[in-house]
Order: sequence, then structure tokens, then C-alpha cells
Amino acid sequence: MAGKRWRFVLAGKRDDAVGRRPRAAARLFPVAAAGLRCCCAGGKRCRGQHLSRKPSLRPRHASPANRFVERRALSPLRLADRKRDKRPLLRRSAIALIPFAAAACSFAPDHVRPAQPVPARYSDRLPDGPSIARIGWRDFFRAPELQRLIDAAMANNRDIRIATARVDQARGAWRIEGAPLYPQLDAVGTGSRGRTLYTLPGMGATAVDLRQVSAQLSASWEIDFWGRLRNLRDAARWEYLATEEARRAVATDLVAQVANGYLLEREYGERVALAQSSIATREDSLRIIRRRYEVGSGSKLDMTQAQTLLAQAQITLQVLEQDRAVNRNALALLVGEPVEIAPGPLGLTAVQDHLALPAGLPSDLLTNRPDVVAAEHRLRAANANIGAARAAFFPNISLTGGFGTMSTALDGLFKDGTEAWSFTPTIVQPLFNAGRLKGNLDVAKAQRDEAVASYERTVQAAFRDVSDALVRKQQLGLQIATTREMVGAQRERARLAQLRFDNGRSAYLEVLDAQRDLFDAEQALVRLHRAEIASVVALYAALGGGFVGQPTPPNSGERTP
Repeated sequence: MAGKRWRFVLAGKRDDAVGRRPRAAARLFPVAAAGLRCCCAGGKRCRGQHLSRKPSLRPRHASPANRFVERRALSPLRLADRKRDKRPLLRRSAIALIPFAAAACSFAPDHVRPAQPVPARYSDRLPDGPSIARIGWRDFFRAPELQRLIDAAMANNRDIRIATARVDQARGAWRIEGAPLYPQLDAVGTGSRGRTLYTLPGMGATAVDLRQVSAQLSASWEIDFWGRLRNLRDAARWEYLATEEARRAVATDLVAQVANGYLLEREYGERVALAQSSIATREDSLRIIRRRYEVGSGSKLDMTQAQTLLAQAQITLQVLEQDRAVNRNALALLVGEPVEIAPGPLGLTAVQDHLALPAGLPSDLLTNRPDVVAAEHRLRAANANIGAARAAFFPNISLTGGFGTMSTALDGLFKDGTEAWSFTPTIVQPLFNAGRLKGNLDVAKAQRDEAVASYERTVQAAFRDVSDALVRKQQLGLQIATTREMVGAQRERARLAQLRFDNGRSAYLEVLDAQRDLFDAEQALVRLHRAEIASVVALYAALGGGFVGQPTPPNSGERTP
């Protein structure tokens, strides 16, 4: 091969310019079986192209005669050049990916949950058992009548409707803040007509009528290099989740209020029954004492004391009926409709009181409280606002373009030659704004500090609510046991006092005092009984119970709804 001579036929002429250099040129143009013909008739420019050490894949002046050489002789070079072209392609691809890599950056601070300024565990030691906060309200409140009232309240209560409307508003704001992340496309139709004066040298002013109509598709997109738009969207998302937790807090509070109203109704029912029974007993006593007075065996003082005791019981009944009516009106306001509750005994079956609480109740159970979760969501939103405020210091890059038709008359709008288009990239770098951007950043940081303090205050308030409910539940149980013993003692005292009076061994004042104390003790026992159940309801609400299985917050990559 090294000693073989190669000849090139350029427009029918023989050229031995390659001489004995087959390694550089013979690979491209071996003409042992085929000639290389060119349309330039073998000019110097053509020979310089064909005989170059690094020729292009295709001759600058191609002709049909070269197709065979291109297919057979140039195929190895084509593969080699393709390999060499890969590295510039990779470099171009890397350069093209720089904007997308920049778009992934964010200036928002990393979220760190503030340390909870509360003890690690509650001081009260309670028996082990399932967590009360993980039980749905239908399983917790077992009375069918109470469940019906709660269902009606969830459907009709105006506070729930207001909270739900706020959730819908926040969801819409989230959608609004997420829309600028995507290109905006609009159909635009315009028409204008006017007259203007043109002054030409030597011709004076000339009036010219201007008419123009256009129809086009307009597109615009702000490239979110620095994460400003994404941080605004994230802030709106966390605000939406905070309003959702606020709605859950309203619902939890509503369930507790309805339950307490129902328990008060039961308490008033039992206290009214006690008052009515006491009134009947005192009426009988007054009738007996009056008969004694009439026959001369009793004193007028005893009769007036019996009348006073009866009047006190009647006043107590009237007050109870008043309070019962007020409570029923409040319950009707919560439920959203008139309330009719069948009379019945006040029993612990109204709530699932037999459920025990974990030993010491670790304070991380507070993370289930909706107000604590909402405060943390607002802290996340404040961090996102800081990222948006920081990104505002960097250039704003946007692309705007349009394509359509334009004409001076409406009937010629879609004729040939009326096409029009525009493309306008814009970059805006803030230079001077009198401290507006710095002020926005300072405001965002101050709002973050406020959100941190609000979160810590909410945690402290939640911890106090739970601690108070635990103390009440434990102490009320002791008070009920003591009051039961006192009621038994007062009942025996009243019996003995009545027996002494009947035997003439004491005045009626002793009976009066014993019956009054017994009535007060029985009323107190009913109040404590209701308060004990209410303390369980308060603990249930303080731990955020009532609504389990809530949706988890979407991650940062979730698309706007």
C-alpha cells in the first residue's frame, strides 16, 4: 500500500499532487475503482478542499459522481468525526443545563423545629393504656344521642362553615401563587384606529389615517432561577395547611363544646329531679307542721321555718330551670338547630371513660394538637417568605413572545403575508430601590421570629391545658369519693334529725339544717360527677383528639392543585 500511487480525477484531469502520501489522503479518495469528480472543474479551491489533511465529510462542491466515494471511502471518516463531535455536544449540553441547575437553588432557611419549652414528661403518673388522642370522637363518645348532636353540629355550625371557607380561600391562594411557575398563554385580539400628523420637509403637515387589527397567541414565562416564585408557592402551601389545621382545631373545640353542653343538660336534668323531690318532701313536712300548729301542738316558728325551707328549694328549682334553658339555647346555637334531649340519668357511658392514659404522657403527644401543628406550618411559611425576599435581590429573567397575524383591515387579517411574530427576553437587575428590598427581607425575618415565639407560646399553652386536665381528672375523682361519703352522712343525719323532731326531742330547726345540708351535698355530688366527665372531655380536646387519620402535608415537590 505504501508504494502504491493514487490518482485523482478532477473534471477528467489527472493530478499526482498527493505523491507518496497515501496515509493522509488515500483513505479519503482511493480511485482504484472509482474516480472523484467535482463540479468545479478541478480548481485550486476545490483541490485544496479535497486534499486537506482534515477535510469535511462532504466536498464543498458535491456531484453525483462522488456518491460512491462518499459511501465507500468516506464512511470511516464519518464515524471518526462523529466520535470527535461528542465532546463538544456534551459541553453544549452542560452549558444548557446551567439555568436548570440554578433554578433548583433556594434561599429559604432550613426548617428546624424550635425546642419545646416544656418538661420532657408530665408529672402525673397514670396507668398504661391506649393513647386517648388517637381515638376518633365516634369511638370516644358512645351515647347515640350525643353522636347525633355532634353530627348535626358538624353539618350546621357556622364556625365550621367559616373555617371551611377560610380553607378554601387558602387553597385558592396556593393555586394563585403556583401559577407563575408555568408559562402563561393568552389569545389576544386588538384593533386600533387613529389619525396622526406627519411633517415632511418642503411638504408641510400631512394627516395620515392609521388602522390596524391583529390576532395572536401571546406567551410569557418568568424563569425562576433563584426560587422566588417557588418560595412564594411554598409559603402559600404552608398557610393553606395551617388554615386546614385551624379548621380541625375549630372542629375539635366544637365537639368538646357540644359534649360539655350535653353533659350540662344531663346535670341540670338530675339536679332538677333532686330539687323536685326535695320540694315534694318539704311540702309534706310543711303540711304536717301546719296541721300541728293548727291543733296547737306546734309553734308558728316551726311553720315559718318549714315555709322558708320550701321556698329555698323552689328558688333553687327556678334557677336550675333558667340555667337549663340557657344551656339548651347555647347547645342549639352550637348544633345549628333546636335541641330536644330525652330525660335520662347522667352516666359515664356518655364517654369512654374506662380508657387509661399512658404513664406520664410524653409531651410529644402535643404534636397531634391542631393549633401546635398550625403554628409550625406558619413557621415554615415564614421561612419560605424569607427565601422569596432574598431571591428578589437577584436578576429577574422573563421570556415573552407572540405569533399571529396583523393587517390594516379585518377582512385581510388571515391572508397570506400577514403573519407577525415577536420574541422578547427580558432581564431586570435591581440597582436602587431606596431600601425596599432590604425592608422586605427585614419584615420577613421579623415575621419568622414572631412565628417562632408564637409556636413556643402555643406549645406552652397546650402543655398547660393537658396538665390542668390531668390534675382535674385526678383530683375530681378524690373529691367525688369524699362527697359520696358526705352525702351518706348527711342523709343519715337528716333521718335522725327528723326522728328526734317527731319524738319531740328537738326543734324543727335541727331538721331544717340537716335537710338543707343534705340537699346541698346531693347537688354538689351531681356537679362533681359532671365535672369529672368534663375533665376527660377537656383532656381529650387538649391532646387534639377527635379527628384521626388527617392527611399528611405534601412534600416540596408536589404540584400546585
